[in-house]
Amino acid sequence: MDIFSSIPLELAVGLVGLAVAGIVFTFASRGVEQAEARDTLRQVDGYDVSAAANAGIIDDNELEGSFMDRVGKQLFSNVGEVGRKFTPMGYVEKVRKKFIMAGRDSSAEVDRFLASRVFALAFIPVVLVFFFVWNPLVFEGMTRLFIVGLLILVLVIGPDAKLTKAVEARQKAIMSDLPDVLDLLTISVEAGLGFEQALDRTITTVPGPLSTEFARMLGETRAGASRADAMRSMDARIDITEVRSFVLAILQADTFGVSIGRVLRAQADEMRIRRRQIAQEAAQKAPVKMLIPMVFCIFPALFVVILVPAMIQIVTGI
Repeated sequence: MDIFSSIPLELAVGLVGLAVAGIVFTFASRGVEQAEARDTLRQVDGYDVSAAANAGIIDDNELEGSFMDRVGKQLFSNVGEVGRKFTPMGYVEKVRKKFIMAGRDSSAEVDRFLASRVFALAFIPVVLVFFFVWNPLVFEGMTRLFIVGLLILVLVIGPDAKLTKAVEARQKAIMSDLPDVLDLLTISVEAGLGFEQALDRTITTVPGPLSTEFARMLGETRAGASRADAMRSMDARIDITEVRSFVLAILQADTFGVSIGRVLRAQADEMRIRRRQIAQEAAQKAPVKMLIPMVFCIFPALFVVILVPAMIQIVTGI
């Protein structure tokens, strides 16, 4: 007898309601604490909102936007704090690094991601109650176990898989733009422009994630950071071997006084060869990838079309 079928529906609904009530209480208590902090600060003479916001006491943008936007922002922030408390050590930093690599460097994005993980994990009891207690679709046996296991797997690894896919898509776009960007940089430098002026021209001519990173690097250098530190920060944000090779070549050219135009020309040639090799590798992998659908989808249908009429004739002839 199925152990879940013996649980009364009222008890299951009560347990789910109790879990939801606990989550709502956690959010409400945090909101009350922030409201009390704001009321206390308003009673102090010379209260400065920006100073309190810089100190992390309140958010200076929390009253901006519509009511639903503010409620959603507060909800995701509170749920994100709950997610931070129950995640393994170092997981939040790993997620923040992935968001930086995906081009979404914002603490609100991290809170939204952690909140989505909390909601996904909190939805697992609902899935169990839906399929094992209520079961309106009347799934039984291995079919029910397979569907429940698949849904739980999606809820557990779905947010991380989506974030990883976003990082890979951005890195692929950067790799696709890198040879063209280096060609334009080389032409601009050899035409007489300085390295920063060539970067400005490249950013306006070739828009994309790589140009966005170059623009951020130029902003950091103009704000007072050295070119070496800005380029190393860009390398850490992108985390691609080819970009790291480009950064190291430029830094070595600055250190030893080598002509940047010559270095850029060598890097552009190398990146074009690398892009050609990646295309050839993908082309060589295509037959192997086509083998799986051919064996499991095309060949069985072909065998049915060819062999079944012959087998019918053999059986009827006998």
